[in-house]
Parts: sequence; C-alpha cells; structure tokens
Amino acid sequence: MKEKIDHELFQRYSGNPILTVESWPYRANSVFNAAAVEINGAVLLLARVEDYRGISHLTVARSSDGISNWQIDEKPTLISQSDKHPEEIWGIEDPRITWIESMQKWAVCYTAFSEGGPLVSLALTTDFKSFERLGPAMHPDDKDAALFPVQFNGRWAMLHRPAGRSPLLGAHIWISFSPDLKHWGDHKEIIHARKGAWWDANKIGLCAPPMETEEGWLILYHGVRMTASGCIYRLGLAMLDIDDPTKIIRRTDEWIFGPQAHYEREGDVDDVVFPCGWFKKDDKVYMYYGAADSHLCLAMADYNELIDFIMNCPSENAG
Repeated sequence: MKEKIDHELFQRYSGNPILTVESWPYRANSVFNAAAVEINGAVLLLARVEDYRGISHLTVARSSDGISNWQIDEKPTLISQSDKHPEEIWGIEDPRITWIESMQKWAVCYTAFSEGGPLVSLALTTDFKSFERLGPAMHPDDKDAALFPVQFNGRWAMLHRPAGRSPLLGAHIWISFSPDLKHWGDHKEIIHARKGAWWDANKIGLCAPPMETEEGWLILYHGVRMTASGCIYRLGLAMLDIDDPTKIIRRTDEWIFGPQAHYEREGDVDDVVFPCGWFKKDDKVYMYYGAADSHLCLAMADYNELIDFIMNCPSENAG
C-alpha cells in the first residue's frame, strides 16, 4: 500500500457489547459469533450460544434498530440433532446467512462439530423458526463457510476454509461449486495465508458472507497471528471478480480492525474479533462480531471508504 492506515476502518459502537449472557433469557456461558441480516428494516441475529457443557447452539435475537431492545427467543432456536445428524454430536457453531432470491429462502452455513472434527453443514429456512437441514457440505476439518447469493454458470458457489493436518501447510480460503447445494466439487484455493511475520500468516478464514458491490465481491476475512502469549485475530479485506469469484482483484496488506477494547482483549478466548455477519444500510456497513468468544458487539464503517480503500490496494498484494 502507498499509505499507511492511521485508523481502523470500522468504528466501535459506544455501547458495546450489545448482547451478553446477562441479556439472555436462559442460562448460558457465552454468546458470540452471530450471523446478521436485515429483514424489512429490522435486524435479525443468529447467535452462537455456548452452554456450561461447552456445547454450542444457535439462537435468534431481533431488534428494530439493530442496536437495542433485543427480542431474544426464549429457548434455543437451532440445536444439534445428533440422533439424525451424527456430525452435530458436539454442537453447531458460527453461522453465516445468505438470502437466495431464486429460492425465496435463507441459506444458513454453519459449523457442525463431529467426532472427526468440525465440518461445514447447510440448512434452509423461510422464517428462522423451522429449518430444513441439507447435511454436511464438506468433510472435516473445514469451517468458516458462506454461500454467494447468485449462481455462476448455473452452479452455486461457497467459500470455506479447510485446515491442513500439518500447521506447516497453513489454512487458506477455498471456493467450491455445486449444482444442487448438496454435491460439491471443483475445489480451488483462492486466498492464501501469507508466510512469515504477516498479521495474516499461516491461518486465515472467511468472516461474513461475500458482499456484492459494483467493483466485485467484497470479502471480509480474519487472519491469525501467533505470538508468544497466544493468538491474535484481526480482520482484512479482499475483492473478488464479480463474474468469476475464483479471481482475486485486490487484498489489503494491513489489517483494518483488531482487538483493542477490553471486552475484545479479555474473555474466554483473549484477543479475538470475529464477525459472522454484516450488511449495508444506506451508506453504512454494519458489522456484528464476537469479542473474545464471550460477547456480541457492533462496529460500523462508511461503505464508500471501504470500497475506496480496497480498490486502492495494489493488485500485486493479492496472494
């Protein structure tokens, strides 16, 4: 980049955290990593909730302004069904939601925690009350998945993050294609974790679903920095070609958001900011993120500033 970032592109909401276990209508250890969508002007979050066994499920919270007066389902909205879906034996986690216009349904990608490790599963819903499970889409270890809202040459596309069995191989963002949301192939690694001392070296993963823009598909991803005192999760951006999402156009070299506030630096897992949902409203982008695997928070950015910033990143920084 030609100029150094002297501020974070997303600004924290002053009332963070917006949701904690103290807000919850039933007993839980933590609430974090929520998918986020805007429906008829209101905001729906599908939050990961961890119980005191360490097992996670998903619960809906609704708000007319996306900030306050949350109406939370009185009991878990989507829980594991290990009797019918053994891949969910140790819970379900970290959802991402995509509206599929042609189906008039919401598609939920989530992590199912199987005996073989985490894997990507899919479900469809129209009302966030009943869900049609499509089952596993990827083998373990795989997570951090979201669908594109449109088809490419008659096929659906999913971004996801398989993990190499050896840390030396790294963990990178892949894309896969499907004719029916059930059978997946043409797997391709498209965004590589960098090497060495970079903030996103060795391990990266998708955050929120791809956002369609005039310049391409805007991608929000996390990078994991290994330090002597543990991991630090920070965020960066990439832009993919609008017609061919296997092609990366731009990628940030510096992170754009990282743990700074006390509620991001201290919790069940320190030094983590982890968004699973964002959306554009007017000229703002609302990003909902888990903080330290303990709370739910909100940060906002100017949409045009995000686009200008990523499109001014040199193309040679991609990859």
